[in-house]
Amino acid sequence: MNAPASTLLYSGSDWNFDTLQRIYEACENIAIGELDLNVYPNRIEVITSEQMLDAYASTGMPIFYKHWSFGKQFLANDLLYRKGLRGLAYELVINSDPCISYVMEENSATMQTLVIAHAAFGHNHFFKNNYVFRQWTDAEGILDYLEFARHYIARCEERHGQAEVERVLDSAHALMQQGIHRYPRAAPLNLNAERRREEERRAHEESTYNTLWRTLPNKKPAQRESRDMRQKSLGLPQENVLYFLEKSAPRLRGWQREILRIVRLIAQYFYPQRQTKVMNEGCAVWVHYRILKRLHETGQITEGAFLEFLHSHSNVLYQPTYDSGHYSGHNPYALGFGIMEDIERICRDPSDEDRRWFADFAGCGDPLDVLKDAWANYRDESFIAQFLSPHLIRKWRLFKLDDREKDDEVQVAAIHDEQGYQEIRRTLARHHDVASIDPDIQIVDVDFDSDRKLMLEHNVRDRVLLQREEARQVLQHLADLWGYQVILTEVDATDRKTLNSYAIDPRPGIFY
Repeated sequence: MNAPASTLLYSGSDWNFDTLQRIYEACENIAIGELDLNVYPNRIEVITSEQMLDAYASTGMPIFYKHWSFGKQFLANDLLYRKGLRGLAYELVINSDPCISYVMEENSATMQTLVIAHAAFGHNHFFKNNYVFRQWTDAEGILDYLEFARHYIARCEERHGQAEVERVLDSAHALMQQGIHRYPRAAPLNLNAERRREEERRAHEESTYNTLWRTLPNKKPAQRESRDMRQKSLGLPQENVLYFLEKSAPRLRGWQREILRIVRLIAQYFYPQRQTKVMNEGCAVWVHYRILKRLHETGQITEGAFLEFLHSHSNVLYQPTYDSGHYSGHNPYALGFGIMEDIERICRDPSDEDRRWFADFAGCGDPLDVLKDAWANYRDESFIAQFLSPHLIRKWRLFKLDDREKDDEVQVAAIHDEQGYQEIRRTLARHHDVASIDPDIQIVDVDFDSDRKLMLEHNVRDRVLLQREEARQVLQHLADLWGYQVILTEVDATDRKTLNSYAIDPRPGIFY
């Protein structure tokens, strides 16, 4: 039976800004009043499909510098969208203070309700409270910093030419995934302070570079530093390649160093999102499901609207089977939401098995406190390792395959039974550990005493080497920025045997 018209937030699919205001207030009443979520102030912006495509192209940010790759990506996405070969997200949300949520004007009223609940309250709560975001991002300063970055790069184009600036950005973007600090800073990132200190920093560091490189490489043997002294003076080994280039590349000019800094700070901003994809999306889905369910129970949306929501919700949670032809890994929405719903079950109606595995919260009766603690204090791999239950492993029929180079056949190493639960849980958690997925590449030395070669090592895990052609292309960008030869050695992480090596010279005339 449909609710009385007087209690409905909307009827039909059409909406206007008054409707959107009512929807937001109703979602807020449940999110804040009932779920007690802790969120940044919200800013909802309605955009067109073309603006959504444009946001896709510039990594979802509302303000960004110009680069040819963004236009290329926009055209590719636009072509696929117009041919009906891909859809668009219903929303985009920015980890900023205030939290910005983009909703598409083409959305129906029900979809606007869904995306406001999902983004403005689910993602927003996770951004504000999860420890990885609190350690690594500056929600208050990101928009001002992006505005600074856009104007700074525009000024560089005016002074030095668009082509020269784009060459620096091309190389910086190629090294973006190696431009991240993976361990917590002594103090939280303050982007507004970084922006204000740009001129002072540049003047100081330029004088440092001059002192560092003035007498090299013509030192007498008795004056040469040991490798240990050299590494200590340069802070080696260093996994953040962009940071090292910004501080120590001998031939870069001040504005080029600042561009490297801009790119690496933006890369750092996105690093927490890579570590928490399952949890972030799971939290947002859990929140939107609870809000829409309550709106239905209280008669604020119709049966038809709730069915429209359930259709979209089910599509988001669809998980192809491994042999379906559509499988490309675990759907983070399904995995995160599934574990969070299972936490609810364990809190309210645990089995004896649940009590053995989750003695600290099984039967506590208050899943919201457990979920809030998880949202605040875990990232994907630790969340899976802590909360994936035998019940879900059986329900999802999870198993582990070992595909070893020395074996002729793939081996089923663990199934959903007493012997396999822990191994499956550890393996799935490891698959969501960014530190295990990303190659471990570090700058280990600089040959000051001869030709200033930059030496890197790739600590190879499970004998998985870098893709040769892609590695050469990225190393070429590194050599161009460094200004001298770059040598990368791939070393087995267990026995330290050399497995492969690259030696790349800079291209003449690229930067120098």
